[in-house]
Amino acid sequence: MTTTTETETVVMTKWTELKTLVATLETDVAKNASGNAAAGVRARKGLRELKQTTSDLVKLTLGKEV
Repeated sequence: MTTTTETETVVMTKWTELKTLVATLETDVAKNASGNAAAGVRARKGLRELKQTTSDLVKLTLGKEV
């Protein structure tokens, strides 16, 4: 069983990962809006990763195993 401090650390790590992913997506979305098709592929892949990472964060905050 994990302690509160360990759980907080894992949640904050996941939150940092989420923020980094959003920042990365911003660049690809802007490039796609300018007509770059490859950036659109990267953006869609990133959005799928964002969805999974968000789901993992929610599970962590509810105290469930990821």
